[in-house]
Amino acid sequence: MIEAIRDALDVMLGADDNVVVFGEDVGYFGGVFRATEGLQKKYGKSRVFDAPISELGIIGAAVGMGAYGLRPVPEIQFADYILPAYDQIASEAARLRYRSSGEFFAPITIRTPCGGGIFGGQTHSQSPEALFTHVAGLKVVMPSNPYDAKGLLIASIEDDDPVIFFEPKRLYNGPFDGHHERPVTPWSAHPASEVPDGHYTVPLGKASIAREGEAVTVLAYGTMVHVALVAAQETGIDAEVVDLRSLLPLDEETIEASVKKTGRCVVVHEATRTSGFAGELIAVVQERCLYHLEAPIERVTGWDTPYPHAQEWDYFPGPGRVGAALHKVMEA
Repeated sequence: MIEAIRDALDVMLGADDNVVVFGEDVGYFGGVFRATEGLQKKYGKSRVFDAPISELGIIGAAVGMGAYGLRPVPEIQFADYILPAYDQIASEAARLRYRSSGEFFAPITIRTPCGGGIFGGQTHSQSPEALFTHVAGLKVVMPSNPYDAKGLLIASIEDDDPVIFFEPKRLYNGPFDGHHERPVTPWSAHPASEVPDGHYTVPLGKASIAREGEAVTVLAYGTMVHVALVAAQETGIDAEVVDLRSLLPLDEETIEASVKKTGRCVVVHEATRTSGFAGELIAVVQERCLYHLEAPIERVTGWDTPYPHAQEWDYFPGPGRVGAALHKVMEA
């Protein structure tokens, strides 16, 4: 996935001189996860450059760049540190088109690694996507595989609205299914690692069916897509796994069609439970599919605590917890 993201940035830097990439350590160093490695050498210090350690300043500068014709792609090194920039994102970038009656807009794509699974502890493991789905004017994206990552990132950069592009860091080097005790599986063994050269897009606001099934619908995104897939396999339950890909805009039609087909639903995400995006997804299912439901909707999430270091795998919603929820809705 790292290579796919780097390739997307390379494609857009080469195609549009208005695209600029910047953030903490993204230039000479190539990013803490090496997602921008080699890009400064190829495109120069005016297109790919380092920024001070100031998330507020990084996004504030990006808003100004976007208003005057550039297409900035700032990186927030870890999603945990995006909060100092929240005011610039929510009050400026998200509202610029509205408050100027369309005279200005903010074509900004904010890349940021999220989620746990790397023993990052409480300050390097958070999944704050729900904070941004509550802001009118933003788009929120989280891919689960290299093919989607490249296509969605190109589509985000080309979009005229601000996009928060979350990158599950545990998926950078392989399709992690939650079994931390097993050897790491490389992307090379996964069909979604086949990424075309050059330009292509995956449309924002369109979910995909990661696994077809008839018994229960699992709504997931990011790392949890792979956890849901292995949970279905291990339980033997014929689950349909919907990879949302975009949280805003949300593909409600695909969700509705799947739940009406199966009559049952489980929602999974890594973020904390209370006010997590699962609550919104459950509301959508209730509004659109109430009379088709044969059991209460279940949600499997992180706990309402800071992400622990020593008990990381107790916090992480693994295949055991997802499998238990699948059994519960099937037995209801």
